[in-house]
Amino acid sequence: MMKKVVLAFILLGSIGTSNAQDPLFTQFYANPLYLNPALAGTNICPRFQMNHRNQWPSLSGNFVTNSFSYDQYFEAINGGFGVQAMHDMQGQGTIQEVNLAAIYSYHLKVNRKFTLLFAGQAMYGQKFLDWSKLTFGDMIDPRRGFIYQTGDVQRGGSKGYFDVSAGIGGFTKNFYFGVAAHHLNRPNVSMIVGRSQLPMRFTAHAGAEIPLGRRSRYSNPVTISPNIVYRYQQGFMEMNLGTYVKYEMFTFGAWFRNRDAFILTFGLSTNTFRVGYSYDVTVSRLTNQSGGSHEVSLGLFLKCPSKVKRFRTISCPSF
Repeated sequence: MMKKVVLAFILLGSIGTSNAQDPLFTQFYANPLYLNPALAGTNICPRFQMNHRNQWPSLSGNFVTNSFSYDQYFEAINGGFGVQAMHDMQGQGTIQEVNLAAIYSYHLKVNRKFTLLFAGQAMYGQKFLDWSKLTFGDMIDPRRGFIYQTGDVQRGGSKGYFDVSAGIGGFTKNFYFGVAAHHLNRPNVSMIVGRSQLPMRFTAHAGAEIPLGRRSRYSNPVTISPNIVYRYQQGFMEMNLGTYVKYEMFTFGAWFRNRDAFILTFGLSTNTFRVGYSYDVTVSRLTNQSGGSHEVSLGLFLKCPSKVKRFRTISCPSF
């Protein structure tokens, strides 16, 4: 119950000036459009991604986020087009958000070995507040707990907003990098009185794919893929360092997020399907009594509906 009271005070605090932050996914490259809109179309053929994240499931106020995306390269527009839908739920549905984004990423083939990407994203989002799930201090009886009706007047309920983001990237056969800036227009997402602007979120990422051994028609070599992902939003800095190891259809990953969690990832890949699971082991003062974080991803990769020119696809991992 006390957690609900704290949540209520946080919400009422938005009557003044406050700032919200974004949900973040652990399997960065299994949700490429969310990481960086510039990655739209880098698979060339149609790609569908579904992601589910349950953060701190042992707490009553856990965060559950689901996303779905589609992207593909189109020769007619010299780039990739993508759409992404996301639903985020906080505090057992006390706060919910849905949004839909459209993305265009221009692919500039600098030479046979290097490609540059330039992307823009437009998104519309809607946030909802279920006032009936909030509890306040005047509802508490010292002996019997929450038994009274609150005298607080219901306010707000929902808020729609328009959001603009951009990204750039580049890749060669074995190396890739990118930078993205989200919420360039800093939309107001306050559901009560006042302003609660989304601060800009900056992401920088880079990685490489290194084969160990030679590929032959009988077997694929083991590959390792060291990566770094850095994110910054309104004073909050997050550094993720890790590597993936891939052998045939199996992928294993180990990551460390600064002062927060160790991350273990396992994935299976075929030419058409990819499925991954990751678990964040909390090492901060919150401890793993929070239940850590579970994340599941599913990818569907279809054949191109018609012949396209031979373009190199990005070599970044899928999980």
